[in-house]
Amino acid sequence: MTERPTFDELFARCKRAAVHLEMRDMYTPDDPTYLDWKAGVHVDPVERFRDWYDLIVAAVARGVEVRRARIISEPVTDFIRHEYEVTPDLNIRAGERVRWLPRRLASDLALPGNDFWVFDERLVRFGYFAGDGTYLGHEMVDDPTVVQWREKGQRA
Repeated sequence: MTERPTFDELFARCKRAAVHLEMRDMYTPDDPTYLDWKAGVHVDPVERFRDWYDLIVAAVARGVEVRRARIISEPVTDFIRHEYEVTPDLNIRAGERVRWLPRRLASDLALPGNDFWVFDERLVRFGYFAGDGTYLGHEMVDDPTVVQWREKGQRA
């Protein structure tokens, strides 16, 4: 698939479920919100990520189930501590169901090599990141053989 829809478009088309898997211990190291948090500056995550928050609230209001699973290393990195602190006020308040799984408990799961979103069990958006967490791009895949993983034992 060569189409590059935005998250706004992906969620607008989504009717039932959007499932996200995160497997990295660091994302976007230069993110101003993360850097402010590290410096001890109080950050209102809803105000900083208002577009995302409103997008999720609208999707959930339409009946879309939004789930997010985070597989994390222990001890956790500063970035994961940051995510853990903002998740209740941002993700959960918007209506997402968020779960955390220590990496040591994920050894028996067959997982892809990259983070992803699955929309309505028909479309996957893989996210690509450098080793330091810098975002490199994404790829959209609608091949049913790639999307079908969800039917085979994912716990998210």
